[in-house]
Amino acid sequence: MTDALDTRPHVADLPSDSVAALPQRRRLVTEVPGPRSRALHERKMAAVASGVGTTLPVYVERAGGGVIIDVDGNSLIDLGSGIAVVNVGNANPRVVEAVTEQVARFTHTCFMVTPYEGYVAVCEALYRVTPGDHAKKSALFNSGAEAVENAVKVARHATGRDAVVVFDHAYHGRTNLTMAMTAKAMPYKTGFGPFAGEVYRAPMSYPFREAAPMSGAEAAARAIAVIDKQVGADQVAAVVIEPIQGEGGFVVPALGFLPAIADWCKANGIVFVADEIQTGFGRTGTMFACEHEGVVPDLITTAKGIAGGLPLAAVTGRAELMDAVHGGGLGGTYGGNPIACAAALAAISAMAQDDLPTRAQAIGDVMLSRLHSLAVEHPQIGDVRGRGAMVAIELVRPGTTEPDAAEAARISAACHRAGVVTLTCGTFGNVLRLLPPLVIDDALLREALDVLADAIAAR
Repeated sequence: MTDALDTRPHVADLPSDSVAALPQRRRLVTEVPGPRSRALHERKMAAVASGVGTTLPVYVERAGGGVIIDVDGNSLIDLGSGIAVVNVGNANPRVVEAVTEQVARFTHTCFMVTPYEGYVAVCEALYRVTPGDHAKKSALFNSGAEAVENAVKVARHATGRDAVVVFDHAYHGRTNLTMAMTAKAMPYKTGFGPFAGEVYRAPMSYPFREAAPMSGAEAAARAIAVIDKQVGADQVAAVVIEPIQGEGGFVVPALGFLPAIADWCKANGIVFVADEIQTGFGRTGTMFACEHEGVVPDLITTAKGIAGGLPLAAVTGRAELMDAVHGGGLGGTYGGNPIACAAALAAISAMAQDDLPTRAQAIGDVMLSRLHSLAVEHPQIGDVRGRGAMVAIELVRPGTTEPDAAEAARISAACHRAGVVTLTCGTFGNVLRLLPPLVIDDALLREALDVLADAIAAR
């Protein structure tokens, strides 16, 4: 336990409307997880399917800013953001107000039956904030996987082609098609096949793991050669890529890789799809990660950070592509739910008014500076990478590039015990990723990095 003499109010003592004003401090009053969380976890184990895993079984009572308060009264620093979802915070006042007002009006009618303005307004907002000044249209869905699957539907319908190209280390979702598009077998694909066909994989630019230094242009040429030989450019409907890979290990491709792939797609009538589900909405220091290199995708898929924690996703793209699909070919009962749309409009407004992309850059500067210093001191840190508030360290056997998943798990578990929420990822399970809310304050962020430094040193 830490901060035993902390006199800040326990969460149970706070008025119900003060979530946004939660004390922004790490405070442990029990072990982590505490007794009430452990009791709830026993209930979870008895009632929830075992396939639904839990990274850190502390059960949340409130959250806001950069902290999560559990049912035992522990205040943990959040470096996960619900996997890059609550960019504007867990209880952003603008989102809370908008959702509360919308719930009082109506919760659902189904946009395909009797539509409402919120859906249209979100599509208008996406027109404004996504890359490119061309005519765009959007369709709204519920999850990132659903958005990716519908982007493929649009591309196939518009081009009359079948093949979809993805990349090594990619993660695109858990539906049948998106499992086929995802690279990592366990836990995402094992035992769930057979998968959808006409999905092909090309080599990714992964600078840390290249056998020899390779520029972005060279890595793109390698990928294009594989596609040409194994698929044929005239058969490809879409190339789908995360500008920075998420679950695959926060892999940042070498500069020039994305533009070269996008240019090749344009030259061959292929739809270039940027999967910005984890990287979007200010996370990397620009509104969307593809903007770092001036890449304008034909289609862009979004979810996670779009709606301040409510389930919403979108496909936004060139109007002629989006309109190629026949009436009724896109949609779903809950897609563009009015409450989620209200949350999205408020969240997008907050991102602009609070300039959260710039804040993400500042967060990244703090994290990268500290992590690079730690890498000098600790040889198990093989690589430090990322952009904005999407940063990771890759753990290896010292003196090699051999992945060390056990070390990543050890460090993450030590952070959890000390009251800092961290996540691991990577094809090899050896990457520790940091995704703080973009509203976290500097003092809290630096304290979390101190905890991380202690965890790394405690070998």
